[in-house]
Amino acid sequence: MPGARADGSIPDAAERGRARSILNRLKRRYPEIRTALDYENPWQLLVATVMSAQTTDENVNRVTPRLFARYPTPWDLAEARQEEVEEIIFSTGFYRQKARSIIELSQDLVARYDGEVPRDLEEMTTLRGVGRKTASVVLAEMWGDPAIAVDTHVKRVANRLGLTSSDDPTKIEFDLRALFPKKEWAGISMRVIQFGRDVCDARRPLCGECELFEFCIWPGRYDRAGRVPPSS
Repeated sequence: MPGARADGSIPDAAERGRARSILNRLKRRYPEIRTALDYENPWQLLVATVMSAQTTDENVNRVTPRLFARYPTPWDLAEARQEEVEEIIFSTGFYRQKARSIIELSQDLVARYDGEVPRDLEEMTTLRGVGRKTASVVLAEMWGDPAIAVDTHVKRVANRLGLTSSDDPTKIEFDLRALFPKKEWAGISMRVIQFGRDVCDARRPLCGECELFEFCIWPGRYDRAGRVPPSS
């Protein structure tokens, strides 16, 4: 049985079929997909994902080799001086907040989980600086566990495609969970994120080239595609 959306409603067969058609097209476009972040273990992925907020994966990948060379384990980063970490990750932006977050999450891992990232969304989000989006990325990417991460790309694309009408990331997550089979959850976010980068841009979407155009409910789609809306 399908789960409930954030508002408690249950998607009907037509809504789930529409969602399945959207996912099938995304899977054809991106048969295999993974995060662009470089990492060697769950802790490195967790740290890199926290640092990826408000910057590009490429920017993060430029600083993580130096960061993990200087602090190769959670125990090392847990004891780091924040000023030294800030200097290393400065180019990723919001460096003070990010430095504090990755030090504190490492302290929590050492104190409560013997340095091991818990393979559970609720437990992972008890770590300081780790939200549902970050935890879901790690679960889906590291272990292929059923989890849907909602970032700005997922929020935008899901709303334009009528998969949700919410602006709240947690509500969007539950709306998507209700529409898609659990076995597909791990592969949804990265495909939608990449589609948002490649086609469904916030300011300059390529509506004329979009294979999901027929599913889109965004008011500006016809103007961007140079098409005339059908008569009502």
